[in-house]
Amino acid sequence: MDYLPLFFKLENRNALLVGGGQVALRKARLLVRTKAIVTVISHEIDPQLAQLLKDNNGISIIGEYRDELLEGKLLVTAATDDQALNEQVYHDALARNIPVNVVDNPKLCTFVFPAIVDRSPIVIAISSGGQAPVLVRVLRAKLETLIPNGYSKLAILAGKFRAQVKQKFGTINQRRHFWESILQGQVAETMLAGREKDAYLMMEKKLKDADTALPAGEVYLVGAGPGDPELLTFKALRLMQQADVVLYDALVSKEVMELCRRDADLIFVGKQRDNHSVPQQSINQMLVDHAKKGRRVVRLKGGDPFIFGRGGEELQTLKEQGIPFQVVPGITAASACSTYAGIPLTHRDYAQSVTFVTGQLKNRSTVLDYSQLIAAGQTVVFYMGLHNLADICTKLVEAGQSELTPAAIVSKGTSVDQQVLVGDLSTLVKLQEEAQLAAPALIIVGKVVLLREQLQWFSANHLGDVSSL
Repeated sequence: MDYLPLFFKLENRNALLVGGGQVALRKARLLVRTKAIVTVISHEIDPQLAQLLKDNNGISIIGEYRDELLEGKLLVTAATDDQALNEQVYHDALARNIPVNVVDNPKLCTFVFPAIVDRSPIVIAISSGGQAPVLVRVLRAKLETLIPNGYSKLAILAGKFRAQVKQKFGTINQRRHFWESILQGQVAETMLAGREKDAYLMMEKKLKDADTALPAGEVYLVGAGPGDPELLTFKALRLMQQADVVLYDALVSKEVMELCRRDADLIFVGKQRDNHSVPQQSINQMLVDHAKKGRRVVRLKGGDPFIFGRGGEELQTLKEQGIPFQVVPGITAASACSTYAGIPLTHRDYAQSVTFVTGQLKNRSTVLDYSQLIAAGQTVVFYMGLHNLADICTKLVEAGQSELTPAAIVSKGTSVDQQVLVGDLSTLVKLQEEAQLAAPALIIVGKVVLLREQLQWFSANHLGDVSSL
């Protein structure tokens, strides 16, 4: 993020605008809407700009720019076609720690003017940091059609009742739950339908009848998928945005974490090889404790919570404690990573079944019945098996699988760091020793691996295939 989005309160504050042409006029129109006191300095001032300043208590100065004009200004904008003057304004403002914008010159800006969707008091700002202004306008147009003007009146309603709601409900969670029921329920729909008076009457009644008891806590066990945030379900995203607390694993990508509610408590409880930072029993207890405090808790797990994710263990504890819960499936790593690698798990000509196996069982044991994993027409996917790759390949061959059986490793699947190695049971260990692909990674064994050469479609910053086939 190159710029931190901020909203300046400019009412009755001084802003300097250097330049008097049409570009300056556009910036002045925006500034006066904030009730700022705008001073314009230029050799010539457009008549429309002069009239705008007159109508809005602005100041027009005909003459040369001088740095004394920066005194007492909250921000400054340069909108001239004189590059040397623009640079001077920039450096003068920088020396005084005054935010400065030089129009159409991002390198000479410490702030930028965003495109604005105005539903005051709701204001939405969109910016590309000066990189793609046309795209910003396209996005603004889309948002204008998606956000009705009624949201302005809905925000005003919320503002008028804010003090009463705060007085009635003693905790932040209670207030948040009440406002969510209002702004996502019948009151909001009535206001957006244009029935303003009815919306106010309905709001008064709901506030009067509202239960002031602590809200019941709940746990949402949410599958975060393999890493690509676009693979989240709508329900997962909705619950992540509502959560008061989020307990998340090491396999949850930072891009997915960015979609959690900004003011939620984010608690890392991830487990990595040889580093179980939080024991499972402690995680179970944390879920119970937060829920009993009336919080909505999202337990966010990479992939799907019911496939090698210990989701069942956590829910057993919640059930014993009488904590209500929901489960939101996620796209498991085997499905997503094989797809992004171009390896279908089943195919009529190659595999009619697929088996998911964990390369690490409880208490770090790896006792598997490999005789069950060598059936013809079967694809086998090993989770968490990268550190045990040599043992897996050896025992599959010892159980009767041909050492020429195609096999692949997919590391960090679905991400821009995805890497794929393709070989067979006799070569995969050596290929991995050379490439050193990192966890998290899946091992895929079966003839379907042969299809990768034809079907790979996802371009990522990876090493490319290392193949012995």
